[in-house]
Amino acid sequence: MILKPQANDIKNIGYYLGRIIIGIGLTMFLPFIAGLVLFSEPNPALDFLISANIAIFIGLALSWLCKTDKELHTGPAMVVIALSWLAAMALSAIPLFLSGHYKSFLDACFETMSGFTTTGLTLVQDLDHLARTHNLWRHLGPFIGGQGIAIIAISFLVGGTNGSLNLYLGEGRDEKLVPNVIHTARFIWAISIAYLILGTIVLGLVGMSIGLKPHSAFFHAVCIFMAGFDTAGFAPQSINILYYHSLMFEIVTIFFMVIGSFNFNLHYQIWTGNFKEIWKNIEMRTLLFITMIVTLITMAGLRQWGVYSDGMILFRKGFFQIISGQTTTGYMTIYAQQFLKEWGDLALTGIIIAMVLGGCACSTAGGIKMLRVGIIYKAFRQDIKKMMLSPSAVIVQRFHHIRTMFIDDKQVRAVLIVTLGYFFLYGLGTLVGVGLGYPFLNALFESTSAAGNVGLSCGITDASMPAILKMTYIIEMWAGRLELMSVFALIGFFVAFVKGR
Repeated sequence: MILKPQANDIKNIGYYLGRIIIGIGLTMFLPFIAGLVLFSEPNPALDFLISANIAIFIGLALSWLCKTDKELHTGPAMVVIALSWLAAMALSAIPLFLSGHYKSFLDACFETMSGFTTTGLTLVQDLDHLARTHNLWRHLGPFIGGQGIAIIAISFLVGGTNGSLNLYLGEGRDEKLVPNVIHTARFIWAISIAYLILGTIVLGLVGMSIGLKPHSAFFHAVCIFMAGFDTAGFAPQSINILYYHSLMFEIVTIFFMVIGSFNFNLHYQIWTGNFKEIWKNIEMRTLLFITMIVTLITMAGLRQWGVYSDGMILFRKGFFQIISGQTTTGYMTIYAQQFLKEWGDLALTGIIIAMVLGGCACSTAGGIKMLRVGIIYKAFRQDIKKMMLSPSAVIVQRFHHIRTMFIDDKQVRAVLIVTLGYFFLYGLGTLVGVGLGYPFLNALFESTSAAGNVGLSCGITDASMPAILKMTYIIEMWAGRLELMSVFALIGFFVAFVKGR
C-alpha cells in the first residue's frame, strides 16, 4: 500500500525549498553589484534587483508558511533537491528574459537550466552584444550549479546535520571529504574559489598576450574559467573558444576542463598531499583508458575523411573536441555544422562515446561517470572468472577509490540502475528528435549532449527548434545532472500524493 504524504512532510519540503530559493535570490546581488560598480550598466543591473527581490520574497513566504524545526529525511530531501533545480531555472531566467536577448521565456529557462546543470547548450540571441551583467550571470550559473545548488544551502542557510546530509546526497553526491557534511560543502567552495582566482589570473594573462585589453581579458578569463572548470561550455562570444585563435588559450582551457572533471575527493587528496591517489584511483585509470580509445576512434575517423591535412591542426581540432566531450564541458574550436559536414560518422561516434561515459563522479562533469564504468568492468571480469573457475572457488574483486573497496551485488545493481537510466534519457531525446524529422545520428548526438550535460552541438539546438524538443532537452539536462534518483523521488512523491492512502 502506498502511503499518502503527510502535512508535516509537505511543510518540511516547503520550508527547505524556501531556504534554497532565498539563497538563489541572494546570489543575484552579485551581477547586480557588478553591473553597477564594474560595468556601469544600470539597466541590466536593475533586472537582477527585480529578480532577486522576487526570489527572496517567494523564499521568505515559503519559509514562513512552512516553518518547521523537524529534520529533513532522505525522501523529502530528494524532492526538495529536484524542485529547487526547477525553481532555480525559472527564477534565474527572469533577468535573462528581461535582457531582450531571448525569443521566449522558455528559451531563457532553457539557458538557465543548461547553465546550472553545467551543460552549455545555448539559445541566446546576438550573444556578442549581450550586456556584460547578463553574460556574467550566464557564467555564474555553472559555477553555482557545478558545486551544487544544495551546497549553497548546506554551507550558509540550512542547519542540522541530518537534513544537510540528506540534501547533499539528494544532489547525486555520495562522498564526504571530511566527516562533517557542512565542512565538506564549505571545502568544495573553498577549493573552487581558489581555482577561480588562479584560473582567472592565468587566462587573463593569456588573453592580454593575444591582444585583449586588460579589462576585457579578465572579464573573458573569469567567464571562461567558471564555465570551463565547471564543465559547462558557455563562452562570452558566439563562436566560443574559436574566438581567441590561440593555441596557448586552448591548452590552458584543456587543463581546467580536465581538472574540473575530477572527483572533488581527488582534489581533496591532492590538496592534502596524497599525490599517489592520482595513479591508483580506478576513476583516473578508467578516464585515461577511455580517453585513449575515444582519441583513436575520433582521429581515425578524421584521417579517413582527410578533414585536416596538417598534423598540428588535426591534433588541435580533434583532441580539443575529444577532451571537451569526455569532460562534458562542451567548449568548441570548430563551428557546430562542421561536426556533420566534415567529421564523418566514425569521428562523430567517437565524440558520442566520450559524451555518453563522461567524467568522474562527485565532480562538475556529467555522463554515466568513470567510477560506474570502472565498477561495471570489474563486475564483468569477476563474473567471467566465476564461469571459468571451480564453483567452490571464492572470487573477490577489489578496486581502489580513495580506499580499497570490494565489489558486491548491491553496489553493482545500483550502478547498473543509474547507467540504464542514462541510456533511457539518451534514447528519449533521440526518439523525440527523430520523430520531429532530424536524422538519427544528429538526434543521438544532441540528446547525448543534453542528457550527459555536455553542451557540444551539431546544430540542432537553436531558438527555432520546436518547443517540445526544448522541453525534452530541459528534462534531460535536469534529470542527468541529478543522476535521476531525485527525479524518481519527485515522481514517486506526486504518485503517492494522488494515489496514496
